[in-house]
Amino acid sequence: MGRCRPPLLLAASLLALASCSSTSHDSLPSTIASLAPSSSSSLSPASSSPSTSPSSPGSSSSGTSSSLPVPSGRPRVRFTSIASFTEPVDLRIRPGDDASLLVAERGGRIRALRDGRTTTVLDMSSRTKAQGERGLLGFTFSPDGATLYVDYTDPNGDSHVDHYPMRADGTADTSQRQELLFQKQPYVNHNGGNLVFGPDGRLYIGFGDGGSSGDPQNRAPDLGTWLGKLLRVDPTRSGGLAPDDNPFVATAGARPEIWSFGLRNPWRFSFDAANGDLWIADVGQDAVEEVDKVTPADGLGKGVNFGWSHFEGTHVYRASRPAPNAVPPVFDYTHEATGGCSVTGGFVYRGAAVPALQGFYVFGDLCWTGIRAWSPATGIVDLGGGMTQVVSFGQGHGNELYVLSFGDNRVYRIDPA
Repeated sequence: MGRCRPPLLLAASLLALASCSSTSHDSLPSTIASLAPSSSSSLSPASSSPSTSPSSPGSSSSGTSSSLPVPSGRPRVRFTSIASFTEPVDLRIRPGDDASLLVAERGGRIRALRDGRTTTVLDMSSRTKAQGERGLLGFTFSPDGATLYVDYTDPNGDSHVDHYPMRADGTADTSQRQELLFQKQPYVNHNGGNLVFGPDGRLYIGFGDGGSSGDPQNRAPDLGTWLGKLLRVDPTRSGGLAPDDNPFVATAGARPEIWSFGLRNPWRFSFDAANGDLWIADVGQDAVEEVDKVTPADGLGKGVNFGWSHFEGTHVYRASRPAPNAVPPVFDYTHEATGGCSVTGGFVYRGAAVPALQGFYVFGDLCWTGIRAWSPATGIVDLGGGMTQVVSFGQGHGNELYVLSFGDNRVYRIDPA
């Protein structure tokens, strides 16, 4: 099985998204910073070549978009703390509300931050339990802002996607809750939890492989289950959620909602606000973290196999499970080289406040201090920041980015230095 990740308590146990579910989380290390690399010079994509390379027919793994160049050099930024919450796990804006930021707390509340004050938009704490990798894990709004969608685990650990109509006062109408999806979870970890409406107006939903370690039932490539998949659904469609142009609607035995497969635990995925590229951070097993990218020109991941559990990043994890035509990550990095343990996906920066950051993919890792950014020209660069246990990112008004930390339960805005 290889080495196991360092034991982390509380936030760490949430989103270790841990490779070793049987490991007890005994105590928090005296400093998470001791697990982080000493300088960005050691932060580079994993360079080891797999014994069998994944392939990407009709696409390139370079990750660049020729019409959207990325500046060279290291961007200089600072981090402005805007508010504290209780285990902030996701941040969104609501279409039509040009002033508020909405933050989900893992225990089951969604709160709106406006003019330095917070109000409760939804309290569903009775429906979930924040424990390990469980709780309220993600939320989003419909493109018109009229409906709130939440992804959470119930007290039994099973996954739900529910939706609520929004009232005129900006709160969710809990009396009108409806369930969109339900997924029985076989283990306590790898629940996914991200929800994003894509440029096509469809709702994309990420599920992990169901947990334990090493995908023991080989669910990630199994088209008969949602586990280990990225789903694409139309919540307003009558007669089934799967759009007619989903890749497996006519495949016998396949779940028609599946868009992509071969994922271990996609912990945050996002669409580039400039060109619609889809970026997926997929948490690794024992050694390698990966970030995947697919473009509209390549079908935006339609029918794509990302290769788990044959591959962990670009490295072969289990040779006995072939992954033909697996699409490789745009970049990956090893735990050994970087001190990382669990990737936290972010966004390609498309704001105006930090011009030097334009085009960089901004992301983190649960075991790093601060955050990083990646571009084809620079590889991984250290953006700094003293926050620890970075569990999520948010894209606010004007596409400016925010960092969510379990280390101090604060939300930070990325500003120019």
